[in-house]
Amino acid sequence: MSKLYLVPTPIGNLEDMTYRAIRVLKEVDLILAEDTRTSGKLLKHFEISTQMMSHHMHNEHKTVDTIVNRILAGETIACISDAGTPAISDPGFLLTRACVEAGIEVDCLPGATAFVPALVNSGFPNDKFVFEGFLPVKKGRKTRFLKLQEETRTMIFYESPHKLVKTLAHFIEYFGAERPVSISREITKLHEETIRGTATEVLTHYTNKPPKGEIVIIVSSKMK
Repeated sequence: MSKLYLVPTPIGNLEDMTYRAIRVLKEVDLILAEDTRTSGKLLKHFEISTQMMSHHMHNEHKTVDTIVNRILAGETIACISDAGTPAISDPGFLLTRACVEAGIEVDCLPGATAFVPALVNSGFPNDKFVFEGFLPVKKGRKTRFLKLQEETRTMIFYESPHKLVKTLAHFIEYFGAERPVSISREITKLHEETIRGTATEVLTHYTNKPPKGEIVIIVSSKMK
C-alpha cells in the first residue's frame, strides 16, 4: 500500500542510523531530500540507490501537490532532511498535512532528534517542556520573549553559532542574569560538549570562545 514515510537521519554520528530506516529508504520508490548532495553522501554510505528529489523550504509549497498525487497513484515515498527528524525545524510539515488531508497513510519512524538528548542532558525538569525551535530573527522577536517570560516549563531553542551570543544577551535581558541555561553543541559528533551555568556565565564562556556547529539551548523555567 502506498504511503509517506518520514525517516530521521543521523545528526552527526552515522551509527545512529537505524536498520529500519535503511530498509525503508532502499524499498521506497522515491526519497525526498532537503539537499540531494548532502543526502547523497548518506545514501552512498549505506549503499542505498533509490532515486532522490529535492524537497526543501524554498520549493515545498510548489511540490506538495505533485508528491501527494504520486502517492495517490501508487508510489511509496520517503521524506528525509539533512539531519534529524523531518518537520522538526525542517521541511516535512506541509507535506505531512497534505497527505493526512488526502487520506494517505503517514508513517514517521523513530530516530535522531537533536533536542531530546540536549533536554535530558541539561539536568532541568523534563516532565513538561516547550519546543520553540528557532527564534524570529527580527520581526516578532521581542514579542516572543515577552510571552516566554512567564513560561513555567523548560524551554528548548535551536540557534546558529553566529547568533548565540546575541540570543544569550536577550535571555539575560528578558529572563534575568541568573536564569539557568544549558548549551549542547555538536551532539553525537567528535567535538560534542554541554556547557551549563547561569545565562551570564554561559554568555561569558561563548563570548571568550566563539562557538561552532549545531546548537541546542535549554533554558530553565521561570523561578518560583
